[in-house]
Amino acid sequence: MKPVGTVIVQPSLPPELEPMRALAMNLRWSWHPATRELFRRLDADLWEETGHNPVDMLGRVSQQRLAAAVGDEGFRTHLRGVEQRLQKYLGPDSTWYQKAHGATNGPVAAYFSAEFGLTECLPIFAGGLGVLAGDHLKSASDLGVPLVGVGLLYQQGYFRQYLNAAGWQGENYPENDFHRLPVQPLLDAAGQQVRIGLQLPGRRLAIQLWYAAVGRVKLVLLDTNIDVNAPVDHNITDQLYGGDSELRLQQELVLGIGGLRALHAAGYDPQVLHMNEGHSAFLGLERVRDLRVAHGLSFPEALELARAGITITTHTPVEAGHDRFPAGMMRHYFSDYASELGVPIDGLLALGCEAGSGPDAPFNMSMLALRLAAHANGVSELHARVTRRMWRNVWPGLPEEEIPIGSVSNGVHYRSWISLELDELFERYLGRRWRQEPADREVWQRAQQIPAEELWRTHEKRRHRMIEFIRRRVRQDMLRRRAMPAELAGAEELLDPDALTIGFARRFAPYKRATLLLHDPARLAALVQHADRRVQFIFAGKAHPHDHAGKELIRQIIELSRAEPFRGRVVFVEDYDTAVARYLVQGCDVWLNTPRRPYEASGTSGMKAAANGVLNVSTIDGWWADAWNRLGQETLTPGWSIGSGEEYGDPAEQDKVEAAALYDLLENVVVPEFYERRTGGLPRRWVQRMQFALAELCPEFNTHRMVREYTESCYLPALAHTRRLAADGCAGARALAQWRARITQAWHETGIERVESSAAGLLNTGEPLTVTAEVRLAPRTPEDVQGQLGGGRIDAAGELPGCTRARMVPDGAGGDGRYRYQGTVPVVESGQIGYTVRIMPRHPELVPSVLPGLITWAG
Repeated sequence: MKPVGTVIVQPSLPPELEPMRALAMNLRWSWHPATRELFRRLDADLWEETGHNPVDMLGRVSQQRLAAAVGDEGFRTHLRGVEQRLQKYLGPDSTWYQKAHGATNGPVAAYFSAEFGLTECLPIFAGGLGVLAGDHLKSASDLGVPLVGVGLLYQQGYFRQYLNAAGWQGENYPENDFHRLPVQPLLDAAGQQVRIGLQLPGRRLAIQLWYAAVGRVKLVLLDTNIDVNAPVDHNITDQLYGGDSELRLQQELVLGIGGLRALHAAGYDPQVLHMNEGHSAFLGLERVRDLRVAHGLSFPEALELARAGITITTHTPVEAGHDRFPAGMMRHYFSDYASELGVPIDGLLALGCEAGSGPDAPFNMSMLALRLAAHANGVSELHARVTRRMWRNVWPGLPEEEIPIGSVSNGVHYRSWISLELDELFERYLGRRWRQEPADREVWQRAQQIPAEELWRTHEKRRHRMIEFIRRRVRQDMLRRRAMPAELAGAEELLDPDALTIGFARRFAPYKRATLLLHDPARLAALVQHADRRVQFIFAGKAHPHDHAGKELIRQIIELSRAEPFRGRVVFVEDYDTAVARYLVQGCDVWLNTPRRPYEASGTSGMKAAANGVLNVSTIDGWWADAWNRLGQETLTPGWSIGSGEEYGDPAEQDKVEAAALYDLLENVVVPEFYERRTGGLPRRWVQRMQFALAELCPEFNTHRMVREYTESCYLPALAHTRRLAADGCAGARALAQWRARITQAWHETGIERVESSAAGLLNTGEPLTVTAEVRLAPRTPEDVQGQLGGGRIDAAGELPGCTRARMVPDGAGGDGRYRYQGTVPVVESGQIGYTVRIMPRHPELVPSVLPGLITWAG
C-alpha cells in the first residue's frame, strides 16, 4: 500500500538540549569520546539499542529522560563543553594544511570510494576498504586538508550476518531509514533536495543527493531510490557489492559519472580526483567530457588535462578481484556517451582493455583507472611490487621495478580505535600532542616511559571488558536462535578473563586462511587446555554472500568451537562490525594474521591492534612486511613473524609448513613469554614489547601520516600540474596532446643502430664504463627523446637485475636523423658486468614520465 504523501518528523528537543541535534549530525562524535559519552549519559540502554546512533536515539528518547537532562546541571555543563569544543574544531583555527600550504577556497581534492566506514550506525561499508576510506576523511578533517568525499547511500548497505544451527552463514539486509541516520539532504537555494541526471540506455536516471558531515569534511552521497525512476532503477543504490554484472556497472556509472556531476551540483570544483580502488574510474571520462565542453578541447587534449589531476589507489593484489564488464554491455551503455567525448566507441573501450586484445575483450575498470591517472599507488611496499607485476602489460618493455605504481602505506585513525583508558594514559605520559600529531616519532618514543604496571593494568581492564561484551553478544545470538537454557548458562562462562587471548577478525576469504590454526587439532587442543598456561581464541568476520569457500571456513570454526576441549575456549562472534572490532583490537593480547603471501594488500586491523599495545603474530605480508622490514637488527620486536617471507608454488605445502611454524611460535615463544611473571605479577618482557610496538609502529601506521603523504606527493603536485596545463587557454594540454600524437605515430621508426664501449673487454675496479650509441630519431630530435645507459652484474639467467642507470647525453649528429648519445656508469665491483642502452620519449609535462609501449632497447 503506497502512501499519498509523506512528512519528515524530527525529534522534539527542549531548547536547552537543542545543541545535541547539531552534535548528532556531525560525525566527529565518532572519534570524540566526550561527545559519545554525552549521548550515552542521556540514556545508556538506548545508546546501545540504537547501535550507537545519536540521531535515532534523539528521535526515540523519552520526554522524561529529556526533562531529567534539562534539570541536571552536570549534564548541561557537559553539553556546553562538547558544543564549544565542536565549534572551536570547526572554526578558523589554523590547521596543519593552512600552516604548511595556506588557505584555500573550497576543496582541492575529491575522494571517491564505493564504501565509507565511518561508524557502525551508517552501514554503507563492507570491510577494510571502507574503513580506510572513513579514516581518510577523518584525518583530512583533523589536518584541515581541503577535501570532499563522494560515495553511494545504500538503501540496505552491506548484509548483517547470522549463523544457523549448523554454523552456516546467512545474510539479512535491513533497510536504512536515511532520516534516522547522521546524513542530511543536500538542499539548493530554494530549500529543495538537489537532484542530478544520468542517461542510461532508453531512459533518464534521477539521482538525489545527501551529505554526511565528517568534522570539517563533507561526504556527498548519491541515492537512486526515487519515485520518478523506474522500479528497477531504485535498486541501483540498494546493496553494496550486490546484484549481477550489469547492476555493478550501473552502480559504478552512478559513482563515477554521477559523482562528478554531484560535486558540481553541490558547488564544488576540485581539480584533483582520487579514486579509492577502480570502482569510480568512469569519473575520468566524465572529467574529459567536462573539459571538452568548458574549453573547446579535442578528446586527446582534454584527456591530457584530465589525467594530470587524477590519482588511483589500488588495493586488490588478485586479478580476479578487479571489475570487468563484457564488451557488448559496455557498447550498450557507452555508445552515445562516446560521441559526447568525441571518440569512437572502440577508442573508449581500448582504454580499459589490454593492447591488441580484440574488440570483444572484457573491459577492466582498474586498467581504465591506470590509463586515466597520472599518479598510481599500492597500499604497502610489497603490494606495490605485486601490483606492478600484475599490470606490467600496460607498460610493455618497461622493467617491472620501473612501472609507475608507487607505494603509500595505509594507516588508521587512532582516535577512532584507541580505547578511552589508553587515550587517558597517553595524555598523561605522551602529552596531548599525540592526538594532533600522531605521526611525530618523538612523541611516541615517550611510550617506552609509560610505567609497566600502569600499561599492563590498563590492558587487563580492556581484556576483561572485551570478554564481558562477548558473553553478552553470544547470549543475545543464542536467544535469537532459541537456544536451550543450558547453552544460555554456558555463555556466562565463555573465555577466561586472565588467559592469553588471541584474536583473528577480518573478511573470511580463503587466502586469509582463518583455519590455518586448525591444521593440527591435537596441538591446538594442548594450547587451550594447558593447566597453567591456557590460551583462548576469538574469531569474527564475514564471508561474501557468494563466497561458499569462505562460508565453509566459518562453519569449520563453529564446528570446532562446539567440540571438547575447545568449547568456551574458541569463540566465534557473529555479525562482525566496527563496534565488535573496537572491543577486539583493544582487548586481545595477540592479533593473528595468516594471509598467504603475497595476497594481503595491507591489513589495517593489525595496525589498530598495535596502537592499543596488542602484539601481532603474522606472516610477512601486507603492512606487516613494511613494519618487519624496517626493524633492522632490533633484538626486541613488536610481535612475531610466521616464517621469513617465503613464497611457495604449492599452496598445500605452504599451509603445512606455516601452520607448523605457527604452532612452534605459540608453544615455544609467545605463550611462555606471556606467562613469565616476576615481581608484581607482570610479564615484564611482554610489556616491553607493548611499549616498543607503540614507539615504533604508531608514528608510521596512522592516517594522519598517510593523508599528509597523499597531499604532498599526489594532491598538490597534481594541482600544480593541472594548473600549468590549463594556463593560457589550455595551451600546455594542447601542446602535450600534439606531442604525444606525433611521438606515438612514428615511434616505430626509431632505433639503436650501434653501441660501443670504452672498455676492450676488460676494466679495472673504479674505472668508469663509457658507452656510445648511434640512435635513429628522425623525424624526432634529441629534445623529444632521452637515452639511458644501464650497467651492473649479470645473473645466472644472463639478465641485468637492478642495474645502475645513467642518463646518456646527445654528442653530435651523424646525419639522416641519426644522433650519437654517450653515457657513463661507475664500476665499483669486480666480476662480469653487463650493460645495455634504451631510448624513451621525453617531455617536461609528461606524468608519469613513460609512455606505455614506447621504449626501444639496444639489440
